[in-house]
Amino acid sequence: MCADDSKSVHLTAETLLPHRGRMLLVGEILSLDDEQATTLSIAHRNWPLFRDGAINPLILVELVAQTAGVHNGLRRLKTRGEDSETRGWLVGVKKAVFHVETIALGESVTTTARNAFVFEHLREITGTAFINGRLAAEVTLQVVEAQ
Repeated sequence: MCADDSKSVHLTAETLLPHRGRMLLVGEILSLDDEQATTLSIAHRNWPLFRDGAINPLILVELVAQTAGVHNGLRRLKTRGEDSETRGWLVGVKKAVFHVETIALGESVTTTARNAFVFEHLREITGTAFINGRLAAEVTLQVVEAQ
């Protein structure tokens, strides 16, 4: 991937997101372009909301948010450069429909997010999460770009 035409930037979740440690849920970027991002994560016992051997599907909201962060991180790099510090803040969950009751440890979660609406510093994000190929959640978020 390239941040601009003159130099190549190796893009990983760590280069595009401020999350670290157990709060970094995105494991791998599967695809990333101007339209959307798709990530892969493996459910782990260190994830927040792990309890009694399973993970609460509410974590899928955060996975959509982090996948949106990957997507908008690329946009930030392209428009402002590698040294830019702008980040987004999740300010609302407009919709979250869950199709699973729990997430088992070791399950593969593929998450896609895109900007459905952008106005100045406000974004509405739509995303989906699939677990082992089955729809697990549909999420719409409201994010504001911190200045």
